[in-house]
Amino acid sequence: MSERVVELVALVGSLREASINRQLAQLAADRAPAGVHVTVVDYLGDLPFYSEDLDPGSAPDVDLDAGVARLRGVVGSADGVLVVTPEYNGTIPAALKNAIDWLSRPYGNGALQGKPVGVIGAALGRYAGTWSREDTRKSVGIAGGRVIEEVDFGLQTSALGENGLADAAIVEPLVAAVARLATEVAVSV
Repeated sequence: MSERVVELVALVGSLREASINRQLAQLAADRAPAGVHVTVVDYLGDLPFYSEDLDPGSAPDVDLDAGVARLRGVVGSADGVLVVTPEYNGTIPAALKNAIDWLSRPYGNGALQGKPVGVIGAALGRYAGTWSREDTRKSVGIAGGRVIEEVDFGLQTSALGENGLADAAIVEPLVAAVARLATEVAVSV
């Protein structure tokens, strides 16, 4: 009998195709520990801005946007969520916040409800996106996710060496963060 695979979904807050955060998410997927599978979701920029007028839970005569339905389905079926976020003007990127808003609905029963969520990210500033990660954890927690504070990895992009993301000083804590999140999934099942 084989062990169950832990299914994690990584939400990427950066819309830029070559962003370091997108690369971090892919690295998390590529280097996930045995028994863990990470699906990278990188289409948050395609979602309409949240409005109750667009949400069938609040406006039953409307159809749910296909991208929102897809996101809710992917996150809803995952065992846990890894959020990978840059820091824009000292806080969470709009596309990521919008996705969290969509995932928080219907209130009390959204796709994030009770799921273990870890937040990591990369940013240029000397604090490596600390404010964005804090704001993301706050938003996810209010949206119903079970924030795992111990999953916290911040990368100061201005300090990247010539090995870039392949540096063991980056890979090892990233893999440890994914493993910690997977451990929390096992606790909650």
